[in-house]
Amino acid sequence: MTEQSGFLERGGERLAWRRIEGEGPTVVWLGGFRSDMAGTKAEALAGTARDGGWRYLRFDYSAHGESTGVWEQATIGQWKADALAVIDALTEGPLVLVGSSMGGWIACLAALERSERLHALVLVAPAPDFTEKLMRPKIPPEGLREIELNGVWLEPSEYDEPLPITRRLLDEGREHLIMDGPIPIRCPVRILQGQRDEQVPWAHALTLAGLLESEDVVFTLAKSGDHRMSTPADIARLSETVAAARQGR
Repeated sequence: MTEQSGFLERGGERLAWRRIEGEGPTVVWLGGFRSDMAGTKAEALAGTARDGGWRYLRFDYSAHGESTGVWEQATIGQWKADALAVIDALTEGPLVLVGSSMGGWIACLAALERSERLHALVLVAPAPDFTEKLMRPKIPPEGLREIELNGVWLEPSEYDEPLPITRRLLDEGREHLIMDGPIPIRCPVRILQGQRDEQVPWAHALTLAGLLESEDVVFTLAKSGDHRMSTPADIARLSETVAAARQGR
């Protein structure tokens, strides 16, 4: 199957997407914070979709990858709206939403909005509520002062340019928190998590599993897995899990 590509115009921005036509539920890839649709797991699923004749859609949120947008203006709500816009414009029928890290949060938010189309969720190191529960507590006091005074703190990085963390991102994220009580997602859910994940602790993902109202939730913990979950064994497990989820297993 040839993978199509294009841009979806939304609110003055252009969202880049790639799509494979096929049969059955559409598998939609929802990437992580600062990730793009050319990442290892997204590419691997594209190959699996081509080989298996699946419908498959991946895209870049605004201010990510090939899409337009200003990072300092981006929010969780905007990325949720991006996902819904792409899903509504480029898919039909049942959906298997596959969310990685922040994409797990976006997948849950999209699932709550499009529950009538939801066939299954597959979540990899899911990070719902990460702006409040994982990111904010790690910001040092001087960073919090910078955010309060200037609206942005440049988080240092050993490997890349400093990452702007904005007050807009943190404050707006509070409007989309889902882990303060039962989460009314009732479709089959499969969660893949690494025990050695230092960015999203496995206990965070396990708490999410317990809050989901679905009775069909399977939590798989890879003892050697880190946050990327991109080793050959991890990729094989992801592909097998998505394939089974498409078939209702």
